[in-house]
Amino acid sequence: MASFSRKGDAQGRGTGFIFAEASRKPEASIHVANPLPPTVVYGLDVADVESLHDAAADVARTTPKDGKPRRLRQDHKTLHTVIASHPLTMEEIRADPEKRAEAEAWEKRTIEWLRSQYGGDLKSVVRHEDESHYHIHAYIVPDADTEMRALRHHPGVTAKRAAMAAGPADAEDSKAMSKRGDAAYKGAMREWQDSYHEVVGVPCGLARLGPGRRNLSRAEWQRDKAQARALKDALDRAKVVKGKVESYVAAKKDESESMVSMAASEAAALRAEAAAAQFDAAQRLAAAKAATDAAKAVHDAAVREQAKARGMMSFVRQETARVAAQAARLQKLPALLRTVFDGFRQSRVADRIRAAVDTDMAALRARAASALDQAAKADAARQKAVERASSLDAALTETEAQRDALRREVARLRPPEPTPGPSLGPGMRPTPGLR
Repeated sequence: MASFSRKGDAQGRGTGFIFAEASRKPEASIHVANPLPPTVVYGLDVADVESLHDAAADVARTTPKDGKPRRLRQDHKTLHTVIASHPLTMEEIRADPEKRAEAEAWEKRTIEWLRSQYGGDLKSVVRHEDESHYHIHAYIVPDADTEMRALRHHPGVTAKRAAMAAGPADAEDSKAMSKRGDAAYKGAMREWQDSYHEVVGVPCGLARLGPGRRNLSRAEWQRDKAQARALKDALDRAKVVKGKVESYVAAKKDESESMVSMAASEAAALRAEAAAAQFDAAQRLAAAKAATDAAKAVHDAAVREQAKARGMMSFVRQETARVAAQAARLQKLPALLRTVFDGFRQSRVADRIRAAVDTDMAALRARAASALDQAAKADAARQKAVERASSLDAALTETEAQRDALRREVARLRPPEPTPGPSLGPGMRPTPGLR
């Protein structure tokens, strides 16, 4: 990681030289035996990044203490760069397609990590394949910042400046405060490297530090690399298992959703059938009630006719008694004939009354029996409809319970979401010299 100004540092490396070296111009590529054009793997090409940078630097302004905006100083750092190098050599990568695929996977993860670090300020990432190791260069231009402060992307510088700006602690002199600022710088840089190792290094099977930094023997270094590779293999297997689990859960989810949809359709059909049955039962009940009311009316009419007939019979008996009393007053044959004649007339009147009453009573009884029979049938139909509605309601309840059980099963099978975290690649320390 490094930041540059247009003026250049002690080695003469300014923004113009950095862009020239990236595009492999001869005057900036004397350290490369056989320069090759860079391969753009993200964002703009080098020439466009340089144009964007220079235009932004021309209009950028700083505001010093006097409050008057001024152009940027030539030593103001306006470009931030990051170089990431893979442990595999270009010879190994060219000779082995699997190793090239491994390096390209590392490259892809590194670009994603850079995007998470620098956002829109990351303008370009290029790959150089004309040096010893497979490596990429990232160019960060803070053009959204009116002062183009490239150092705000340097975690070490930012941490040290914050520590120094906080002022001395209790009984702390300037030397102790500077030492504390240096510790903050180192801590922030270590966290930055740890982030890269967690996001890129671990998934790619790379160790955190190289053998030279830890004074490891070759055997120890090989063991360290074997452990990193084993960790990568474990992560790959976990990824495969996770994929299988997600596929299984998705399949079960689709299956359960289909079953829930089918259950919902069946439930809707059952509800409709139950509603129809209830409507039919209500109609049958209404018909039964009407038949019952009619039968009751017929019965009441029959009762009234019976009362009327009893009244008529009472009248006949009274007339009979009266005729008998009069007949007793008659004497001899005329009286006897009159009595016989009256008795015969009384018998005929009574017979006519009985015949009329019997006919009406038979009709009334038939109508009452028919009404009662219809009422019994209607009541039986109502009872059957009620029982069917109850059965349909029970089936609906069971279907909804099965649907809820399926939903709980899907929730149980769904794996917890992984907690994302940063990572960085082992052996990723900057290679001395120019890239």
